[in-house]
Amino acid sequence: MSEHVPTVYIVDDDPGVVRALVRLVKAHGYQAVGFNDAWAFLDARAADPGPACVMLDLQMPGMDGITLQRRLDGELPVIFVTGHADVPSTILAMLAGATDFLLKPVQEDALLASLERACRCAVARHMEHEEMADLRERLDRLTPREREVMAWVVTGRLNKQVASELGTVEKTIKAHRASVMRKLEVGSLAELVRMADKLGLPAVAAARTPHRAGAGAGA
Repeated sequence: MSEHVPTVYIVDDDPGVVRALVRLVKAHGYQAVGFNDAWAFLDARAADPGPACVMLDLQMPGMDGITLQRRLDGELPVIFVTGHADVPSTILAMLAGATDFLLKPVQEDALLASLERACRCAVARHMEHEEMADLRERLDRLTPREREVMAWVVTGRLNKQVASELGTVEKTIKAHRASVMRKLEVGSLAELVRMADKLGLPAVAAARTPHRAGAGAGA
């Protein structure tokens, strides 16, 4: 599969519906794979974590569409295509982040428009996941001491201030800081702070608190 061409998974307990939707989706240039139950889809998805979206029936034996959507937990864009819609189910699906909720028999134009939106979302979501995985892999290269130094560096402290906080000398902090920048593949403090923000590191919150130096000046 091409790296950023999403697969369209079609999950419906009616084999005729699955065949028809797979043909339609493929006829418009998409990659499509059909399944008659949620578990078979989940097994296939586990083996292929690339960009994808799901066209999903609402009422299915074993695991219904809403339960499957919750199990995916936002991993993939979901389009519900069902003949058994009711207001509560529609609300639940949309609150859980469904891209669209279409009623059978669905109009081809409406289906393709919804599919195009879902595929764009799938590619963007996959690229974001790849970026986060890459950032975490780089972060894992750091030693515990380098992480500690990074936590202070992103607060904007000077090397000598970090050395004072950590009870060491400026030369040591300078060496750790250079190692952090090299391992994380960043070229500036601004890049380092952005990376910490994306990763949601606690140090970023600490960076926005006043420096404790001089806190006892008036004591």
